[in-house]
Amino acid sequence: MANLVFNTSLGRVASLAALPAASDALIAVPLEATGLVSDATMRDYDDLGALLAGASNEQMTMGRKTLASVTVTVDDTNDRVAVDCADITWTAATGNAIAAVVICYDPDTTTGTDADLIPLTKHDVALTPDGNSFTLSVADFYRASSTA
Repeated sequence: MANLVFNTSLGRVASLAALPAASDALIAVPLEATGLVSDATMRDYDDLGALLAGASNEQMTMGRKTLASVTVTVDDTNDRVAVDCADITWTAATGNAIAAVVICYDPDTTTGTDADLIPLTKHDVALTPDGNSFTLSVADFYRASSTA
């Protein structure tokens, strides 16, 4: 599950992960280990453009990945909702070490900028790319439950 949920996405992850628009998607963005801001700072960014304008850097060599097979499951037995997706694979990964992957909602994959991408969750990942393929399992990457 997520190491943090961005403040701008609290209470919205399941709704956005249901991919309500015609050309939307969830995008995984790897972040370099060098310069990565603290969780306390990161959670306050409201869009990917603002996050990348700070000290954190996108690991451009590996590149962004669109999440496949995204599902939102309402679990009435356990009083929660879970968001899941297929594993994410970077083939022949190279470049600078990464320390996190941020999953963002892109409301329109045909246009827009990083300022349009809403950061949903951040996942700690320790990887120094060495030319081998890397698969990240983010199964059940978000859960929300009711304790009322």
